[in-house]
Amino acid sequence: MTFWTLLGFGADGWGDELLYGALVTLALAVCAVVVGLGIGAVLATLKLQPFRLGRGLAHAITLVFRGTPEFLIILIVFFGLDHAVNGLLAVLGSSTTVSTPKFWAATLALGLIFGVYASEVLKGAYQAVAPGHLEAADALGMGWWLKLRLIRLPLMWRHAIPGLMNLWLVLLKDTSLAAVIALDELLRTAKVAGESEREPFLFFLAAGLLYLLMTAVSERLRQWLSQRTALVTRTT
Repeated sequence: MTFWTLLGFGADGWGDELLYGALVTLALAVCAVVVGLGIGAVLATLKLQPFRLGRGLAHAITLVFRGTPEFLIILIVFFGLDHAVNGLLAVLGSSTTVSTPKFWAATLALGLIFGVYASEVLKGAYQAVAPGHLEAADALGMGWWLKLRLIRLPLMWRHAIPGLMNLWLVLLKDTSLAAVIALDELLRTAKVAGESEREPFLFFLAAGLLYLLMTAVSERLRQWLSQRTALVTRTT
């Protein structure tokens, strides 16, 4: 069969499977970002607060995840969740066993990885807000919450977006690591198709083009977000 047929849609082609794998990749990345931003915000808050215990805990978590291969983190989360949940059910006297859904295990693992690195970005962005803006807010009699909502957060996001978008691009490619737990994301789908049709180069090239397309769209999104935050900052 020609490469047009192999990459086409329908019974003879793999085009629909590749597009589905790309959608799984995008969904996994988006869900991991949502989880990761929550984790990153908590870790950044701990790193910024004055209590040594909280700062030490946050920095220890960061060190552990920075020093552990991402491939291994996915495996630990996937198998560790099964052990933890089934162990809890056994303690509660239930003989039921559960298996962690692959998608959500990968989401949690990638979210943890994203969150650890995002915490440094958020911490730096928080500290990058010029003191003069905050002093002006104090002079206007703004309370803590109003100052945070109208001054600190808009200015903070302007500094954070470049770093967070870089982390997003890394995360988008790291979704391919979920193939280790047999999640049918884009790269695993391309691998299965290549082995089935004995055309690995063709399908890996197609997967690479889809990754490039997602990266190009992400870059346009970054530009839009940067312009939007700049506009919000000027009107604040």
